[in-house]
Amino acid sequence: MSPKEYKYTREHEWFGPEPENTGKTGLTKYAENQLGDIVFLDLPAPGTQVQQFEKMGEIESVKAVTDLFAPASGKVVEINTKAVDSPNLVNEDPYGAGWLVKLELSKPSELDALMSSDAYDKYVESLSQESSQ
Repeated sequence: MSPKEYKYTREHEWFGPEPENTGKTGLTKYAENQLGDIVFLDLPAPGTQVQQFEKMGEIESVKAVTDLFAPASGKVVEINTKAVDSPNLVNEDPYGAGWLVKLELSKPSELDALMSSDAYDKYVESLSQESSQ
């Protein structure tokens, strides 16, 4: 189950709201399961401006390289250097120690375009059903 207080994208990123229009983002459990062992993270530098749903980095696993998309527009205020140094944190704790980027939102209302945890769980369930057919 996905953390209830977070918001989710169709590209399997989560956003965890924090005070003062900031929040952390990372990969969902579903995404890290699909990718397998994560071996390298290419994250945007602090100060970088990002736009909602646009590419802001890359994640490399033993299976593939995939793009990381911004769940909302804003400025990167911090990256998780522990995850950069130990990318396996994303596999071990995707909603906690494996967070990737902290954003200061420029348009907090964009979060309304993201899915709730219940909607995201249903979305993932529909993907699982499609792949089993």
